[in-house]
Amino acid sequence: MNDFLAVIYLICFAAIAGGAFALMTQSLRGASQPLRSRRHPEAPQAGEPVMYVDLNRERLEELYQKVS
Repeated sequence: MNDFLAVIYLICFAAIAGGAFALMTQSLRGASQPLRSRRHPEAPQAGEPVMYVDLNRERLEELYQKVS
């Protein structure tokens, strides 16, 4: 019975170690790709307007004055 449990343990250990190694290699392979070849799916296309929030000092002071 102990031999059987030892074999099951080693099989599970090998599966977990193999999965961790595969995850690590894929992560390193993805990180080593040049950034220009990877594009986020939600990134705006060229010429598409982009929404942003203006948080410069003057704008924040103006908003603070409106609240007070």
